[in-house]
Amino acid sequence: MRNYLLLTPGPLSTSQTVREAMLQDWCTWDKDYNEGIVTPIRKGLLAISGLSEDEYTTVLLQGSGTYCVEATIGATVKSSDKLLILANGAYGERMAEIARYYHIDHVLVSLHETELITGEVARRALEANPGITHLSMVHSETTTGLLNSIEEVADVIRGRDITFIVDAMSSFGGVPIDMKALGIDFLVSSANKCIQGVPGFGFIIAKREKLMACKGIARSLSLDIYAQWETMEKGGGKWRFTSPTHVVRAFFQAMKELNEEGGIAARYERYKQNHRTLVDGMRALGFKTLLPDASQGPIITSFLYPSADFNFVAFYEALKQKGFVIYPGKISDADTFRIGNIGDVFPKDMEKLLENIAGLSPDLIKGAGE
Repeated sequence: MRNYLLLTPGPLSTSQTVREAMLQDWCTWDKDYNEGIVTPIRKGLLAISGLSEDEYTTVLLQGSGTYCVEATIGATVKSSDKLLILANGAYGERMAEIARYYHIDHVLVSLHETELITGEVARRALEANPGITHLSMVHSETTTGLLNSIEEVADVIRGRDITFIVDAMSSFGGVPIDMKALGIDFLVSSANKCIQGVPGFGFIIAKREKLMACKGIARSLSLDIYAQWETMEKGGGKWRFTSPTHVVRAFFQAMKELNEEGGIAARYERYKQNHRTLVDGMRALGFKTLLPDASQGPIITSFLYPSADFNFVAFYEALKQKGFVIYPGKISDADTFRIGNIGDVFPKDMEKLLENIAGLSPDLIKGAGE
């Protein structure tokens, strides 16, 4: 039974069967857990990505997605390297904060939150900053809902011997990504996003040769992705430190349900339908999107306040009472709120949300349509 439908970018609404998967306890040393659950997850992540185990591998790591982004940056960028960070939102900016904490030599190119990261942005940054060895960026920037062009950036850095790190936190599993064709060396995501698991761990998909080069670089014991990988490889799925067993088992179920749905391509189509239903309906009610359709991704959608005196808290509480939880805005120079399109959510759920918004007191959406 759900208390409400989470229309957020994660944690998100999960299926009942994913939640039920957490009812059993597991021993972290037992082969039923390590060989029967953890190892199939690691292999399964490569399978849904269309990647060969000879060329790529996976690391699972306790904590939120940011733990995995920090772990990847901290274990791949040496003191003699130089990191270029392309950012257009809070999560790209967070990469720069991580670099500052680790005293990593880096350059931050900070765009406006509604400006796309493109190949031209990458090209100009590389021309202005010689000696770049690593480039990191966010694919789906949930600050606004932008879907940045990792394809264009990949074209620009191809052949330059630059390690490509992509935060695909809220896109992997819900948006097709050809990691091999794009030359992505490290892709980072989390259990509680488009795979539709629950919070508790994240994962890194990496080129084997690039991960092998990380030995001894990490500045943190618990965030050493090479050491974590080595233990999992030698221990048949064993984690170095206590793993979130219930969360891992839920993720195992979530991956099964992703494959049953038809894989990433099918889930992408559902998310796009959710987004289209939402946007068309909200525009019909008088609301305006922050972003133009051309730069909007299907993961989360930002809407402008309909009037200067719009009370988001009252709007939020009214929808929560009707069984829907949405998200406040995060952009610095515009008043917005956000509605997520991912999770165990379908177009019929968006239609129900729209019906409830349309039925709210006019005072709650004062100015909509003006």
